[in-house]
Amino acid sequence: MGCGSSKRIKRVPGYEDPNVLAAETPFTVSEVEALYELFMKLSNSIIADGLIHKEEFQLALFRNKNQRNLFADRIFDLFDIKRNGVIEFGEFVRSLGVFHPNAPVADKIAFAFRLYDLKQTGFIMREELKEMVLALLHESDLVISEDAVETIVDKTFSEADTKGDGRIDPEEWKAFVSKYPSLIKIMTLPYLKDISLAFPSFVVRTEIEDSELCVDGNGD
Repeated sequence: MGCGSSKRIKRVPGYEDPNVLAAETPFTVSEVEALYELFMKLSNSIIADGLIHKEEFQLALFRNKNQRNLFADRIFDLFDIKRNGVIEFGEFVRSLGVFHPNAPVADKIAFAFRLYDLKQTGFIMREELKEMVLALLHESDLVISEDAVETIVDKTFSEADTKGDGRIDPEEWKAFVSKYPSLIKIMTLPYLKDISLAFPSFVVRTEIEDSELCVDGNGD
């Protein structure tokens, strides 16, 4: 019978009305409904409970539920707004909304800051910056020397830490990103303007194939 409308959507824990989510995000109601179909497929890929667990998130990103990565872990943690170890539908849509091309730049800058603020202190420390640089290099399959990494981190940190207090605060981060907007390039996923059933791949260019995510699934 096809995918049907939101009126016939099966409710799962954390379900929110598509009209409400569309009003609070850059997505339209029909796009939220398409995201729900994707969410249901992902959230039942390993544990059939209508919630995305970290293993399912890893599987969607890397096709390997056991491949740990600091970047993916941080994305999961930030999507898990309630901090209860799973991603609910409302959290999924609201978090993805930050990556929409039409989302406010301020939201993207704030999300990226939290991504680097590993210890959630409200500041980015040098070691946190280094850890994230190493994680991003790893996922990009770029291999550079330890000295080169230290040089990148030192240059970036010294330029961003304009107050010279050994940490980057939100105000300094905003100014730094405004100077180097490419730093938040990963915070925009152009194809969120044209929702399909492919999971957004934040770093690796891995997409779950349409055949795996076909909700309509007539199988002909």
